[in-house]
Amino acid sequence: MSMAYDTINSLVSITQFNKGQASRIFDRLSTEKQLIVLKNNIPSAVIISPEEYIRLSEIAEDYYLLTEAQTRLKNNEGKKGMSFEDVMHSLGISEDDIENAEDLDTE
Repeated sequence: MSMAYDTINSLVSITQFNKGQASRIFDRLSTEKQLIVLKNNIPSAVIISPEEYIRLSEIAEDYYLLTEAQTRLKNNEGKKGMSFEDVMHSLGISEDDIENAEDLDTE
């Protein structure tokens, strides 16, 4: 289906909320990514499913991390960094320590 069709299909009038149809509207989010709420025939809000919110939040976080990494790389141009081995040595960590370390579960 076309993007225009999807957009038109996702329009919801605020009048539907006022008529007690909120439950039915929210049920639509199980099959649709977003709904556009119209007030006086003008888009006034967008409702998204929790899954879509998480997906968009992760994209935003990834983008922030990418731009932060690019900024750091740009600011460090021409500067000598530390090798992996130098970092391990400065922290007192050996290859054997890494190989014998237990797997950690992080959340």
